[in-house]
Amino acid sequence: MRKFSSCAILTALILATAVQGQGQDDGSLYSRYGIGELISFASSQAQALGGAGVGLFSYDYMNFSNPATWSRQTLVRVAAGAQFNRLHAQDAGGRSERLIRGNFNALQIGVPLLSTRLGLGASYEPYSRINYEVSTTGTLAAGAAGELPHQIHLEGSGGLHQARIGLGVRLSRWVSLGASADFIFGITEEERRATFDSADLLNTRLVRSSRLSGLTSSAGIALSFSGEEYEISIAASGTLPVTLKGTQALTLGEGLDLDTLGISITGEKTIRGNVKVPLRTRGGLSLRYQNRWLLSAEVRHEPWSSASNTLYLTGFNLHDLRDRIRYGGGVEFIPAGAAIQASYLRRIAYRVGFYRDNLYISPVDGTDIAVTAITGGLGLPTLFFGTRVDITFEVGTRGSTNQNLIRDRFIGVSATLNVGERWFVKRRLG
Repeated sequence: MRKFSSCAILTALILATAVQGQGQDDGSLYSRYGIGELISFASSQAQALGGAGVGLFSYDYMNFSNPATWSRQTLVRVAAGAQFNRLHAQDAGGRSERLIRGNFNALQIGVPLLSTRLGLGASYEPYSRINYEVSTTGTLAAGAAGELPHQIHLEGSGGLHQARIGLGVRLSRWVSLGASADFIFGITEEERRATFDSADLLNTRLVRSSRLSGLTSSAGIALSFSGEEYEISIAASGTLPVTLKGTQALTLGEGLDLDTLGISITGEKTIRGNVKVPLRTRGGLSLRYQNRWLLSAEVRHEPWSSASNTLYLTGFNLHDLRDRIRYGGGVEFIPAGAAIQASYLRRIAYRVGFYRDNLYISPVDGTDIAVTAITGGLGLPTLFFGTRVDITFEVGTRGSTNQNLIRDRFIGVSATLNVGERWFVKRRLG
């Protein structure tokens, strides 16, 4: 079993690294704003249930929506996966573009320090992502020479990541608490190229690189009430506001070659500043019935209207910021329940869910950018006890073509390997 886990984890990490290196500039134009498109991954189970994971207790999955749920662990767990997205973007004029990208989901580790009472959790996952590419054309007035055609090309890549480690403890049969330390860090890069048809004008290239990092913490509570055939969990979690300290450098050049001047608009080598990210809260519940049915629902709130920054980030202005409210839910059905001798199809977990979200930044004053999606997936059992392969999908829309905005239609498919083993058990001699 140990050999299987080592090979599985190594394969998952190689896959994640390869996927992360592809399609970095093929994504939504909305990722251009602020610190990028916000990303969260609680577990592959929660992802298929509309992202509603704060109230999910499970022996088969780690749940990074709420550290209180880490208390209920019996196996050492490692999960890693990757996601592929197909995006169809359309503007008000009917022009459209189809893009494909691949991304790393998360690497999650759970260790039961005291079985079903005290558990450790650690993860490395994306926090935000910037990956867009767009071009516009126009003309410049040149006096007697008339108008000179030119093209502006905008491109962005990079994003922030989050490393977490913490503990979950079960205080009693009904109450569990948890807390974690969260380190957020990353580099974003935005490029602007101007090209001209006239040989008398120089093509220019400007790149702005931002490096951000900060330390915060999360805490959660979960109340669980169970009977002979059911279990109800009510839970909440939150992440404290964090000030991301950063440096920003501006690099200028001609054509495709950059002279690494390392200067800023103010003439300094680098600009130093910070970005204040607001409190993040979640609340929700789950209902498990006969080990066959599982219902989960969740609401998130982030008051981004109170955020601020002293660095230059596209669209990060007070009148452009929106309080983020996200809600979602889903249902899971396992025909065989906990019966491990049932047929394979009856042991598969069938999941479906939905969510609705709004972006924390809007390029149009007074207009919210809504995201609506349907989710679903399969939890596939394997020959190895405690190990599942999860296939998850989501289909949805982001934004609209009103007020010269962009409407994204997206389809995402992800695969996650969840490995579970029983470690640290002393051998007994008969």
